[in-house]
Amino acid sequence: MQIDLGEDPLALDRQVCFALSVASRSVIGLYRPLLKPHGLTHPQYLVLLALWEHTPRSMKSLSELLRAEPATLSPLLKRLEALGYVTRDRDPTDERSLAVDLTDAGKALRAEAEKIPYQVVERLGMEVSELEELHGMLGKVIAATRRTNPEGA
Repeated sequence: MQIDLGEDPLALDRQVCFALSVASRSVIGLYRPLLKPHGLTHPQYLVLLALWEHTPRSMKSLSELLRAEPATLSPLLKRLEALGYVTRDRDPTDERSLAVDLTDAGKALRAEAEKIPYQVVERLGMEVSELEELHGMLGKVIAATRRTNPEGA
């Protein structure tokens, strides 16, 4: 099968990496003013989303779920702990493992955070079905990159 990338395969506006990069920065930019009143960055918000689904979680579990290196997560967790949203403690059954749990304030923040997805959809001005389709396509891209580059995903 011959792949046809058109007349100029290096045209910037045809690059998937460029579109993903700009879209990612743009969407994350929509979150900034919504997270700022809570003292959160977008990566910290992702950690809280993971913890609101299931808590406590080990550092290893968070790292795998968020596809982030523990060295990247560590400062995020320290900041979330300083904000009073999480605790980090050694797992009593495995001293090598760090358990991350929500505080009462972290649990209470969930009620406020539930408004954020609605505000983002509203600001994007797109139909939920379009965003669900996009999410599905991005899931396929993520899966494809993990298959072809397991260490980089």
